[in-house]
Amino acid sequence: MIGLPDGITACLFDLDGVLTGTAALHREAWKQTFDQFLRERDGSGFHPFTDADYARYVDGRPRLDGVRTFLTSRGIELPEGGPDDAVTEHTVHGLGNRKNDLVLRIIAERGPNPYPGSRRYLEAARDAGMAIAVVTSSANAQAVLDAAEFTPFVQARIDGLVITRDGLRGKPAPDSFLAGAKALGVEPARAAVFEDALAGVEAGRAGNFGFVVGVNRADQAEALREHGADVVVDDLAELLGDA
Repeated sequence: MIGLPDGITACLFDLDGVLTGTAALHREAWKQTFDQFLRERDGSGFHPFTDADYARYVDGRPRLDGVRTFLTSRGIELPEGGPDDAVTEHTVHGLGNRKNDLVLRIIAERGPNPYPGSRRYLEAARDAGMAIAVVTSSANAQAVLDAAEFTPFVQARIDGLVITRDGLRGKPAPDSFLAGAKALGVEPARAAVFEDALAGVEAGRAGNFGFVVGVNRADQAEALREHGADVVVDDLAELLGDA
């Protein structure tokens, strides 16, 4: 009924880009953050942050991991700093704080833009008796879920706050998805992972989950398959056969 193999009893959803259109807002905030930093550092000859950079180094990862991975790709080393660093500081935490301030401002202005197909799928999964968790690297997940009116569907939430609190490795490591399955009381083999990020699909495959759905929001269907998706859809409603 919901496009999943027999034996699957739980659904683990990424948030940004799977349930809501906030992935595009995160990408915009990352671009503003890194382009400003690179321009300050390198002047007019700077090389801007690209969509390919976002997909390869940032998308799906915890915020500070995204900062570190992108900077490494450019051969840039910055001090770590600390959680209270000002957004103007050229530290890993400073850049992370700058990005977070930007994305919160953008989401407040434009809203979380929940996907109608994702709402229909959540309703169908709930009606089919599936256990439902949201597994996201975002530290702002609860506010986004509340604004999208998705909170009533969700029985467990593993987000950036939990990842930090519990010392979990971020995606592409499977730790956060494994924590989501544990919170729902199901074995990974009985859970399906829904992800739009390459790092997230990798995490689903690395955790030996029963099924991995790649959600193609960024014209990267083949890459999602290569990174471990069992099936790729443009919208979750396709799994219901009505999109």
